[in-house]
Amino acid sequence: MAELSDRQIADFFRRSYTAVDGLWFVKAEDKHGFEAALDLDDEVWKVFPKVQARMLKEMTGLTFGLEALRECFTTKLAIEGFRFDIETLSDGFRVSISRCPWHDAMVKSGREALSGKVGTRICRTEYTVWAAEFGQAIRFRRESEICSGSERCVLEFSR
Repeated sequence: MAELSDRQIADFFRRSYTAVDGLWFVKAEDKHGFEAALDLDDEVWKVFPKVQARMLKEMTGLTFGLEALRECFTTKLAIEGFRFDIETLSDGFRVSISRCPWHDAMVKSGREALSGKVGTRICRTEYTVWAAEFGQAIRFRRESEICSGSERCVLEFSR
């Protein structure tokens, strides 16, 4: 058996996770059409962020509020390979993403034209769920998105 470093193991799982997400979408699309596959994907992303947030809460010991959301959410982004900056706001924080691995995967697979349609819907669902996991008073707002032609995705979480 090959000896892999922790970094190689993490990279293997990250890349596998990304590949399986795209693969199941394409297979669902082949069988049911794009809109039905997007509807199914949206349903998955209403639940999966809860799983991720709860795992990171357990791992970090953080449970509630904007600061806990900030730490867990940016940890998730870093693990998944996003490039981003964070800005503190008076009532929350802003994440400015300069590289999105999900959009990169769509471009690499020749599906860039669909990236905006997928990203606009799925990111709104995913990030709204993330906010709710850390408090019902936390709101998510997206100012721009790479998949729709912007230079950056700008996400804002606030009270």
